[in-house]
Amino acid sequence: MQTINITVPRGWHELTQRQLRYLFFLISEGYSSTAIKTFCLFRWSGLRVISRKQGQFYLRLNKTEFFVTALQIAEAVTSLAWVDSYSKMPVRFERIGRHRAVRADFQGVPFETFIVCENLYQGFLHTQNEELLSQMAIHLYESKRIRPDKVQRIAIFYWFASLKDYLSRSFPNFLQPSGSSTRQNMLGGTSSIGRMLQESMNAQIRALTKGDITKEKEVLHLDTWRALTELDALAKEAEEFNRKYPNK
Repeated sequence: MQTINITVPRGWHELTQRQLRYLFFLISEGYSSTAIKTFCLFRWSGLRVISRKQGQFYLRLNKTEFFVTALQIAEAVTSLAWVDSYSKMPVRFERIGRHRAVRADFQGVPFETFIVCENLYQGFLHTQNEELLSQMAIHLYESKRIRPDKVQRIAIFYWFASLKDYLSRSFPNFLQPSGSSTRQNMLGGTSSIGRMLQESMNAQIRALTKGDITKEKEVLHLDTWRALTELDALAKEAEEFNRKYPNK
């Protein structure tokens, strides 16, 4: 029995920039999950379809030609199941045109940038207005001249979504995983979204400045991870206090 070995990336972290672009292109075109994984399987492994006959596919891999069934292809596609979920570590296009991205995990990125992008991200979830993703690009790639295309906007959304998931695991006391029910409760109605985000941002800044408005500028320029570390510690202290003194 002939054995054919194919190699494909084992996760988001192994994708090259070109492979990442191809994946986001397929997502932007609205293909189904199965179609996306099948296209990626063939593109990334180097498989080529020569012909199809009676439910079988005649394929070529390098100089080897062979037949496979649709079932065998379906089984091979399962190796790309990771495509259906966010990356455990944030991934992004390193450049859009000549514009270089900030660090994918936001270490060393000013807290103000995180706050602005969080507001724009939540606004997009609520309105589906892709212009908000373009505005995020200005901060994520540090350029007012950037004009992301459809695929690049999809990449920006996935970057920040995976970043939020990553940060929620790194700072579990302050940031909660954004499940569908949590997301729905947080967004609320159309009239409340802006007010809720503003109140949340102000509360974070007040916590970090201890109420001293003269320190606000300093806080906004803090490294995002440093700010979130402090907010996470404050949230943990508040939780422990409420547990010890539930009636206070």
